[in-house]
Amino acid sequence: MEKQQDTILISAPTKAGEAFIRQLLLREIPFAVLVNNPAERERASRLGCKDVILIDTRDEQTWVLPEQPIGKVFLFENSLNLCCRYLRICRTWTSSSIYVITHSGNPRLIYRGLGADVVLHTNHDRVDFLIAALLD
Repeated sequence: MEKQQDTILISAPTKAGEAFIRQLLLREIPFAVLVNNPAERERASRLGCKDVILIDTRDEQTWVLPEQPIGKVFLFENSLNLCCRYLRICRTWTSSSIYVITHSGNPRLIYRGLGADVVLHTNHDRVDFLIAALLD
């Protein structure tokens, strides 16, 4: 019996996140997008995302493990509070690496303390280099 492939999970509320999604679509790498409201779900659908996971980040009772196994997680920070909630949620869903990609100067130790394995600070929207993290 073939082992089911872990799902790459992405929260992409930024231009860099959108660029990363476009790269995954271009390379036909399967993934799911994590959103916390219907407007974000619609935005993800317009980008071409087929698998969208909608959760209420304010209600811990709704943070149930998705049916598909979750692998690496890429969180593109748009809000410190939301990124911290996503980290708390995703760390319970996977033992694989969680990446936080940020433009802001928010303290890296906050993200590390909540379970991020890698915190990348970038001042541009080109994130092609992240594809290499999926290949190791």
